[in-house]
Order: sequence, then structure tokens, then C-alpha cells
Amino acid sequence: MATPFTVLVLCTGNSCRSQMAEVLLNADLSGQVRALSAGTRPQPKVADGAIEALKLAGLPTDGLHPKDIDAVMDEQIDLVVTVCDNAKEACPIFPKPVPMIHLPFHDPHGGSLESFIAVRDDIRTRLVSAVRERLAA
Repeated sequence: MATPFTVLVLCTGNSCRSQMAEVLLNADLSGQVRALSAGTRPQPKVADGAIEALKLAGLPTDGLHPKDIDAVMDEQIDLVVTVCDNAKEACPIFPKPVPMIHLPFHDPHGGSLESFIAVRDDIRTRLVSAVRERLAA
């Protein structure tokens, strides 16, 4: 079996958008993609709203925890996706020669559950499609 295409999703806190993107990519592109996530300044825990939004969609949340970018530097990464402007600015050039795309999403942190659900659905629509297109290229 071929090695899955590895996508690293970067955000500032690695507590909302990048965590949801990791789970959605692994679920929707299972077998084709191995998604990881990390943050430039990780928060202490994944936001409760992100966990709840994923659970409401029937997606797994066990083991999710914020990680610093250093935790994934030894991984073979095929694509880096920044999902917030801060991460894009903090990491404009990934320390390895890896293709990058920037797809910013609204930060739902501190917002209502509906806000997290809207971001989850936006990530599913735009980010999963962008990675699927990259796979087909």
C-alpha cells in the first residue's frame, strides 16, 4: 500500500481550527491522507466547542491535544496548510522544502457552539476540497 499523503495543518493555538481540520481530513480522506496539526503557540487544551462540534458530526476526538510545531518536525510532510493569518506570518517559510497553502478560517474560540459548527463545516467544504484537488494534481 502506498504511503498516505501527509498534511500538516498549522494554526496559532492548535486548539480549534487546526484540530478540527486534522480530524476532518483524516475522516473524509481516509486512506489517502494522514493529517497532523500543530501550533506556533499551542494552548493548554483543545477548545470544548471544537470537541463538541466534532462529536456532533460523529467524528472521533479521543487523544486530541495541542502540539507545538517542534513535535511534528521529524515527520515526513507533503503539504503544510496554514488556517490562520498569525500562523502564516509566524511561519511564512516552513523549515523544510514543503509546498504550502494558506486557507484562513474564522476563529470560533470563545464563541457559541454554532460558531464552532459553522467553522467545522467551512473547513470540511473548503479545506478538504483543496487537499483533494492537490491529491489529484
